[in-house]
Amino acid sequence: MDLLNEKFLKIGVESAPGQETRQNTEEIKLPGEKLAGAPVDFSHGDVDAFAPVPGALDVFTAGVHLGGRQAYTEYRGSKSTREDAALKLAGFTGAAIDADRNIIITPGTQGALFLAMGATVARGDKVAIVMPDYFANRKLVEFFDGETVPVQMNYFQTSDCAGLDLTQLENAFKDGVKLFLFSNPNNPTGVIYSPAEIWAIADLAQKYGVFVIADELYSRQVFESRTYTHLCAQDRIDPEKVITIMGPSKTESLSGYRLGVAFGAAKIIDRMEKLQAIVSLRAGGYSQAVLKCWFAEPQGWMSRRLAQHQAIRDNLLLKLRAVDGIAVRTAEAGSYLFPSLPALGVTIQEFVKLLRLQAGVTVTPGTEFGSQFTRSFRINFSQNHQAAVAAIDRLIQIMERHRQ
Repeated sequence: MDLLNEKFLKIGVESAPGQETRQNTEEIKLPGEKLAGAPVDFSHGDVDAFAPVPGALDVFTAGVHLGGRQAYTEYRGSKSTREDAALKLAGFTGAAIDADRNIIITPGTQGALFLAMGATVARGDKVAIVMPDYFANRKLVEFFDGETVPVQMNYFQTSDCAGLDLTQLENAFKDGVKLFLFSNPNNPTGVIYSPAEIWAIADLAQKYGVFVIADELYSRQVFESRTYTHLCAQDRIDPEKVITIMGPSKTESLSGYRLGVAFGAAKIIDRMEKLQAIVSLRAGGYSQAVLKCWFAEPQGWMSRRLAQHQAIRDNLLLKLRAVDGIAVRTAEAGSYLFPSLPALGVTIQEFVKLLRLQAGVTVTPGTEFGSQFTRSFRINFSQNHQAAVAAIDRLIQIMERHRQ
């Protein structure tokens, strides 16, 4: 097999959000009738259940009316939009952000992640990634011909931190890791790194000269007023050694506008702009205007959204924890749960397919987040509340059919 073909085979998007419509719908020949209920796709959030920030469409339309002035912005994004975003993000994170040097607008946070990886990873570079963490991280390291160095996060062994194995992280840094990539809050578990963990990451990265990419996509959606610590604001690490990624896709339900922001090290932002210029030219020109709505929601809007998501989270946790053999840690932020199942007579891939075909429920298999998570799955609970609870009931029924 040629190397290029092998590289693309490794990417695999069968379990990515939205791809269920392309999957094989042939029935699995295993016992059990179909269960009635409205289909629920837990592989991503439901923007129909949670409408976008008010005024987003109006701002987008105004951008359209500006015509070429908004359509053909600088490759790193409209200057006025960058200035607005830089001011808001500096206030939110506590980091110093120069709108001309330290920020780029991208086609979604996925675009920011691709550009950041492309700007920092060369063939053979060692990249430390957390297990479990966002499923694209490992695939991007492989695509850019880097070497993945896994660092375990023992999220079931603690309740006051994420559980990152800091000894393993330091050993990885000693062994020549060039880049450390992690999401905070963690995707898929929804746990938040404690201040002590963030300080340790900063200290170790500074000591060993490791660059850090912090994916903070869900950093606004934090429950129960938990402490959230931004790596980019820590004076323990050189700010030129950090890129932070954020965007309004999830909490603000603006995913359809494909907007992301990366900010931090000026040298890397320059590289990201050059790469964006040959990949997509820029984030959608008209869409960029929608960032003006970010951090500018009507009074009370964010607190209501947090309360709604927390209520769904709590109901789903009650359902799951009532079942013998299911373990799940409380999501402290974001909208993901990562339950672990009891022993089943089917593989996690077969279980996921059974759910979709017999229960109308789509989840993401745990193996997307690390090969060892063969009894886990991820759900995004940003859904219609009643439909989500009913879907979990059906999921439990399918699980009980195949329990060993």
